[in-house]
Amino acid sequence: MKDARREKSKEMTKQIELFLMDVDGVLTDGRIVYGPGKSEWKFFDVKDGHGIKLMQRAGIRVGIITGRKSDVVARRSSELGIEFVFQGQFDKIAALSKIMKKTGFGWEKIAYVGDDIVDIPVLRRVGFAATVQDAVQEVKEVAHYVSQKPGGRGAIREIIEYILKNKGLWDTLVSKYFE
Repeated sequence: MKDARREKSKEMTKQIELFLMDVDGVLTDGRIVYGPGKSEWKFFDVKDGHGIKLMQRAGIRVGIITGRKSDVVARRSSELGIEFVFQGQFDKIAALSKIMKKTGFGWEKIAYVGDDIVDIPVLRRVGFAATVQDAVQEVKEVAHYVSQKPGGRGAIREIIEYILKNKGLWDTLVSKYFE
């Protein structure tokens, strides 16, 4: 990432009040494993989950907008206390519009993490657009920040740390772990 673009992205993170993300390929590594019957497995990284909890402790609201429907996503969202969960959303702008209406936040207050072309309409509009290291090239080109880690392998945690550090909240949030 060019230095000027990185500096601009740091400034953009300071306004973030709502952190939204896709699931498959972002919060998970993109693999979907089908078992007997209707069972389905996805792989989540516990560090991403802890990052989400830190984001919530910082007062930043968190949500998911994903194109697929999955009981596994509903369960993980519930475990993490994720406020906004929109599954089966092929028109992610429509889902985001509902969230914006409920929160009153404008585009500049929203961060979104996506990894595939279906995420581009949202990424182009939000205040801070991020993606994972293994995203498709078209998404990397519109993102303000590309993680060093791939989806489902700590990328969300990395992006959350980037936001919280730029907002000046990181040290306070983690200080209790070092007491």
